Amino acid sequence: MSKLEGHIALVTGGNIPITGGNSGIGLAAAQEFDRESTRVAVKLEHVTRTYRRDAFEVRALDDVSLTIPTQGFVAIMGPSGSGKTTLLNLLAGIDHATSGSVVVGDEELTTMNDRELAAWRARHIGLVFQFYNLLPVLTAFENVELPLLLTHLSKAERKTHVESALKAVDLADRMEHYPRQLSGGQEQRVAIARAIVTDPTILIADEPTGDLDAKSAEEILLLLTQLNRQYHKTIVMVTHDPRSERFVDTVYRLDKGVFIGSTTGGMSATPLQPSE
Repeated sequence: MSKLEGHIALVTGGNIPITGGNSGIGLAAAQEFDRESTRVAVKLEHVTRTYRRDAFEVRALDDVSLTIPTQGFVAIMGPSGSGKTTLLNLLAGIDHATSGSVVVGDEELTTMNDRELAAWRARHIGLVFQFYNLLPVLTAFENVELPLLLTHLSKAERKTHVESALKAVDLADRMEHYPRQLSGGQEQRVAIARAIVTDPTILIADEPTGDLDAKSAEEILLLLTQLNRQYHKTIVMVTHDPRSERFVDTVYRLDKGVFIGSTTGGMSATPLQPSE
């Protein structure tokens, strides 16, 4: 891995686009683009993930089965240690299930090796983190451009993609600002723009409001809702933030590694049945 690839992997969670892969259609055209895909974005069947801790076996996930629809906006919630981050890592192709089936889109992730998962993740997954992971020496434009630097896109094409992504997060007037010149909410918007600039199939957000004040947190949740509704992005969000329940379609709940059920989001709270 080159030094440039290492920097990009560090700030994007290993999400390095590969030359010749999906480099994004540009968000300006996304509203007119109807991606052909299955009606189910994610399907987990009897997924277990265990770890060894000294002489003990820890079940981070225990026989979890659930389905997330295409173009859905869902939250994964539960107390600390419930398995939320482990589940997110499996969906992003960062970790491997010990047993069971993990299908994202049309692809079975459990049969892929690390190299195949990295290539798949670069094509299909956009990652958003709690602490932004922006490089302080780069402008907002340059931070968003990072995932495109290893693609076949020309400089002019990259410029178009980056400008579209920053416009989508309402930061068109902050492109030349450095992270230190931005508020926390604006930094998270830059991070979201970086995650969507390659037009990923699924956007995965890990505690995206966890480091924000109440006003900024609500603005980020509204932005994610907009990306879901306007650009038809499937969004999976791990969160402790109870406000998120008003914005998502469905809340999936974990406790001690077990999927205990789900409820509808928004103004409703109708219990749904766990997957069999």
